[in-house]
Amino acid sequence: MYEPIRTKSVVHRVGTGNGDHPDYPHSSRGEALDIQLAGHLAALLAVTDELGLVESAERIAGQVARLRGEQPARLPHAPTGDTGDTGDTGDTVTLHQRAHDLAARALLVAASRADTTAAILAAERMDAHAAALDSVGMAGAH
Repeated sequence: MYEPIRTKSVVHRVGTGNGDHPDYPHSSRGEALDIQLAGHLAALLAVTDELGLVESAERIAGQVARLRGEQPARLPHAPTGDTGDTGDTGDTVTLHQRAHDLAARALLVAASRADTTAAILAAERMDAHAAALDSVGMAGAH
């Protein structure tokens, strides 16, 4: 009724990690989660730097460095303090929303890899950006 499958699946062609293809990069689930968490935190760091939140950016940079084993690349910005005031309210709202979303993603990955330090940092950043969004929303309503 059905024709039998004549080719091997992609999984069998690539190898199962038993030495079939030594040049093929293999990583564990933990390593993959570390890479993913470092990526989310690095993106959060970029937005945090753009908002001018120096102290928060330093804490995030410390976590990225811990996960990657080296300091993250950062663009130099003029110090504006930890106010989060970039001038344009629309840009500020967009940046805080993006930072909140990135912190939520980082929290999810940190929780799945049982990284308490990164999870706490991500949760704190979510709370801070949610509060900033609330204050900007209330300021815009007046």
